[in-house]
Amino acid sequence: MLKLFLWLRYLHKKKIVFLSIVAVALSAALLIVVASLFTGYINAIEQSAVEAVGDIVVAPPMKLAKYPVFIEHLRQLGAVSDATPVLSGQGLLHLGQGRVRAVKILGIEPVSRANVTGFKQSLYKQKNQQPAPSFRIADLPEKTGGFVGIAVLAEPDEKTDAYDFKTIEKMLGSEAVITTGTASQTQSSEDKQGGGAGGDIKKFKRKSVQFTIKDIVFTGVYDLDKEFVYLPIEEVQKVLYPNEEGQIADQIQIKLKAGVSADSATAQIRGVFEEFAEKQLGWESYLTANTDIVTAQYMQRQYVAEIRKQLGILLLIFGVISFSAVVLVFCIFYMIVMTKQKDIAVIKSYGAPSSAVAMIFAGFGACVGIIGSGAGTALGYVVTKNINIIENQVRLIFGLKLWESSVYMFSRIPNDVDWHAVVPIVLATTAGAVIGSLIPAVIAVRTRPVEILRYE
Repeated sequence: MLKLFLWLRYLHKKKIVFLSIVAVALSAALLIVVASLFTGYINAIEQSAVEAVGDIVVAPPMKLAKYPVFIEHLRQLGAVSDATPVLSGQGLLHLGQGRVRAVKILGIEPVSRANVTGFKQSLYKQKNQQPAPSFRIADLPEKTGGFVGIAVLAEPDEKTDAYDFKTIEKMLGSEAVITTGTASQTQSSEDKQGGGAGGDIKKFKRKSVQFTIKDIVFTGVYDLDKEFVYLPIEEVQKVLYPNEEGQIADQIQIKLKAGVSADSATAQIRGVFEEFAEKQLGWESYLTANTDIVTAQYMQRQYVAEIRKQLGILLLIFGVISFSAVVLVFCIFYMIVMTKQKDIAVIKSYGAPSSAVAMIFAGFGACVGIIGSGAGTALGYVVTKNINIIENQVRLIFGLKLWESSVYMFSRIPNDVDWHAVVPIVLATTAGAVIGSLIPAVIAVRTRPVEILRYE
């Protein structure tokens, strides 16, 4: 009770103690905000990968023929929810009036892709419609429909980072043309005449695909929205690979059932693929071995690892800066000890052991750390949750745009609190306050009541 009484008295009488509490709170809040923003950014990258390509991707070293058979085998696995094919290419998108953009073409099946990825939720027009997304143009079945990334049609505003949807909506139903091409091999004139080994000659043949913009894709990930055009997979194959027999794909993207381990599912999928490649495709073992079957998170591992390194460096730097709170606690507690030596002498003269005297100040330091770190946690939570509002206010007041989707990929700053980092940060800041009070506690222990009370 004596310790509690003295702690409350010092808090009430020594207002300067609140300065140390503020220092601890600001240090904790700073570290929590930095850890949360970086961790939220990492989580957003990994989640966007899952939303874009599913849980697991099968990427063979060459075009995968008979993929509907392979997908049917996958659907029979208990771990797999659904699978979808992707056939890719590149081209130039002509939007009229001299507007030409280099784009990547993705041939997809919209129904299965909506089951595997978050594709439907990224569609501007068909997002809330009950039927599955479709390329079909109403009343015009002979026309080819397509989906276009929102940043292909327009750039976000430099100040607000928002798109002009009214202008973009006018593009719906308009015609666009993609110019692409295929490479074909022909025999050289020497070979045709039988006069020597001239070798095959590759010729590039220009192809074009005219389509109607059926919908706009807005994933919120700028790198995806600025370069992809989505067309029916059969249309892409007809244009890019007209000589291929049967259906082909570059990748098979897979969604797992809830609660299924990605590692165990990957092993099952590899077993199914090896059997399919051997019996259906007649592939050699080296082709099967060179087929990548990886999770979406694994595909982002190098980028994520670099971000985690930067997070560690920033936490170290801000941790060193936050050490000033320890120094401040030391100075304030040293001042309290020097001005309260009479109280210490009285306590010791009544027979209080040195450990009890030390615990008065060490415990008081712990109280300062707990109160400060608690306040810092609350402040860090509020700042993190409202970081987009704060960023917008900075833009309005100072005209400074801190977050641009074209630079940081996402249209909004991830604002989830990293509670896994909060606990060690709170413990570290509390321990720092205790450390700052240790030297003053030692000075208090060494106080000699006879010398202090001699003239009292």
